[in-house]
Amino acid sequence: MASQASIIVPENALKWVVVQPEQNRYDFSGPDTLAAFARAQGLLLRGHTFCWHRAVPDWLLAIRDATLLEKVLRDHIHTVAGRYRGQIQSWDVANEIINLSDGLPGGWRNSFWYQRLGTRYLDIACDALHQTDPHAVICYNDYGLESDHDNAQRKRDAVLALLRNLQDRQIPIGALGIQSHLKAGPQYASGPGLATFIREVKALGLAVYITELDVDDSRLPMARRAMAVASTYNRYLSLVLEAGVDAVLTWGVWDTPHRTAATPKASDGLATGPLLFAKDGQIKDASWAVLHALR
Repeated sequence: MASQASIIVPENALKWVVVQPEQNRYDFSGPDTLAAFARAQGLLLRGHTFCWHRAVPDWLLAIRDATLLEKVLRDHIHTVAGRYRGQIQSWDVANEIINLSDGLPGGWRNSFWYQRLGTRYLDIACDALHQTDPHAVICYNDYGLESDHDNAQRKRDAVLALLRNLQDRQIPIGALGIQSHLKAGPQYASGPGLATFIREVKALGLAVYITELDVDDSRLPMARRAMAVASTYNRYLSLVLEAGVDAVLTWGVWDTPHRTAATPKASDGLATGPLLFAKDGQIKDASWAVLHALR
């Protein structure tokens, strides 16, 4: 891995349900191991994530009092971010807080965070993180921004408005993460809408990261999967790199045991190939496609 990357991110090891499964009982075994590996190999490390509506322990969901929840959120961020202060390049302070179908003002997701604290939970998290590790880039991370469909454009508009609102109120924010769980096939291709959006975010002075890149090939016949995945990687990365993204991270390294975020397995029961390396570590067509795009 170290020879193929310059930055890594844990999928689960820093989520609430893993790192603080019981109140005031922290488990840093996973992230400590990853942080040590990053230091030893000279790799940058991202942190993921503080405010999400999933992977949350039951004890946290049970907190109804807003004042107490704010204290718990601040304490958690101070403890976790403080432990890795100076070691993490960027933190996903919040993940997937926009969900237009919930019908809330600004497109906010009707999560337990929103129900207890309203929109200010994001302000609280950004403030606590900036106080704890002022040199870490504070990143907002979301999905569903990649296509040129109308629903993706509406979500891009909502995310851009959110970022502008944070800046207008001088809430510390330094980057946007675009997850990029893609589907193989030309009908799913991204286009000018995404490129324009990236440039608009960059114009705010924010970095843009591709944070969870993989390609779901489960809808295609087996004979077409490898080349379709490679083509999707190349086409997408060529677009976003030209638009000015600052970093690209895949959501996993090899195909097994990882599975795509959207689909656990193909409908025909055969193995999918969403990532850059085969299950035995061998390089794939997708690997060469990514190298070509990066050059």
